[in-house]
Amino acid sequence: MKKLLLVLMVVALASFLFVGCLPTTPAEGEGEPGICPTVLVTGEVEIAGKKYIKGATQTITVTFAVPTEPVSVYVANNIKDNPDGVPDLAVEIVMYPDADKKVWTGKNRFGDGKVDCEEGYIYVVTCATCAPCKYPYVVDEFGPCSEVKVYEYPTTGCPCGGVNIRFVTPTTTGCGLYGCCGDYCTGLDTYSFDLYKANPFGVCCDIPCISPVATCSGTGCDIDCTISCFDISLYTTKTAMDFYLIGTLVDKVGNKTYYYAKLNIDTDDVVSVTEYADDVVAGSCTTWTTGAERTDGVIGACADNTTGVCGTVVVVTE
Repeated sequence: MKKLLLVLMVVALASFLFVGCLPTTPAEGEGEPGICPTVLVTGEVEIAGKKYIKGATQTITVTFAVPTEPVSVYVANNIKDNPDGVPDLAVEIVMYPDADKKVWTGKNRFGDGKVDCEEGYIYVVTCATCAPCKYPYVVDEFGPCSEVKVYEYPTTGCPCGGVNIRFVTPTTTGCGLYGCCGDYCTGLDTYSFDLYKANPFGVCCDIPCISPVATCSGTGCDIDCTISCFDISLYTTKTAMDFYLIGTLVDKVGNKTYYYAKLNIDTDDVVSVTEYADDVVAGSCTTWTTGAERTDGVIGACADNTTGVCGTVVVVTE
């Protein structure tokens, strides 16, 4: 009799332990609950079957077919010895449900600013699963890069006057092996080169405060675009003038790299190219107080031909 009472007591205690882990009963017409939900991260990009996330604070959205509670979400870039569990060093994300408890959202800072293209998992734990649902991801932390040669080309073809200003990756190694143009993780997506007649950061820093007087743009490696027949007589009566250049390179998850230069242009040629490093810590701009003329007319930095890691020129990435 005592043994029977002991067994009953154990069963009763167990029921109290698991009462919080009973799946929510679906409403009529909603069907049976799915085992694993869908998981989306703000701005994620899928490339060749892998999901890439920009290194920043992003929103994680977990969507179930039916109301589900409780829900626990973890993020980790370390792998547990037991693949069926959540790693001990995983970070639990505070998740908030919608009114129906089908959609849960929370925020996480992906990446540490040190390692590019780091892999990890998002784990979703519910009472309906025997093991966590796992979602692999890759974090792209840094922007793309390229050396960019700036020069007049072609030297003819402007019957009304002006100069053709070409921006081009000075090597033809090819982007598949990174060459001088690329991005270690997701690859160069778009680029643009904007020319200003005055300091574009005259009163603000995060974005240019004035519109460019000329621009050209393109996609992918290698870089090659031209501002055609740029005529300085529209902006000055002098025979030569300095113009401010901002080059913007963007990878496929939205990381941006900026290059800064001044171009001295006369009626016949790009006379000189002076590159400036970013020296304003709090924003994406330069005070145009440092820099050195490069006799080769090249700005920017190459990607390593074997690793794709960008060179050491000081640039801004956001």
